[in-house]
Amino acid sequence: MDALEIITGTKPASAVIWLHGLGADGHDFAPIVPELGLPAGMAVRFIFPHAPLLPVTINNGYVMPAWYDVRSLDLRQTEDETGIRASQQQVEALIRLEEARGIPASRIVLAGFSQGGAIALHTGLRHEAPLAGVLALSTYLPLPDTLDTEASPTNAHLPIFMAHGTADSVIPVAQGIASRNRLQDHRYRVEWREYPMAHSVCPGEITDIGQWLVRVLTEE
Repeated sequence: MDALEIITGTKPASAVIWLHGLGADGHDFAPIVPELGLPAGMAVRFIFPHAPLLPVTINNGYVMPAWYDVRSLDLRQTEDETGIRASQQQVEALIRLEEARGIPASRIVLAGFSQGGAIALHTGLRHEAPLAGVLALSTYLPLPDTLDTEASPTNAHLPIFMAHGTADSVIPVAQGIASRNRLQDHRYRVEWREYPMAHSVCPGEITDIGQWLVRVLTEE
């Protein structure tokens, strides 16, 4: 998969695979890296993949970068399971690439915004090897009814950071809260944050993300 890479130091010891939202591309979140406040000398490889071009139903079939089709404004109905699982396989391939480059899964964070966050959650909860964590921004848990049978036991204690804007009109905060509650019912370690914003990110959120990344990527 075509992707933008940013490395914060020589010989990266960890990686963050960060998936953008619908209609964007891998450049969308690249400017955040220097704003995260990572400690000097903390070498992290950030991978920002570009989603494939797909026709999106709610946009009248317009072809755009998308991790899966969106068929209804109610994201809980008629989910594109085929597209979600195809993107899961693409992210799994990126994880394998990082492992081949010397970074174990336990040092890899899956991150994403909106659609990208949904894929990060879906993939991280099912990955066969323990990951460092999942960062899920302004998003929700896709295919929730499959989690009971598909969740990976090795990621039962996966650290999860979820953040949402209280004025989000694209994915309402209530949907994010419902996903958080579903994960907590499964005893996942979810750190939840709300911010006075729409479907976006804000400076306070970026600071919190940076602190969380430092924590999960330096834990032994």
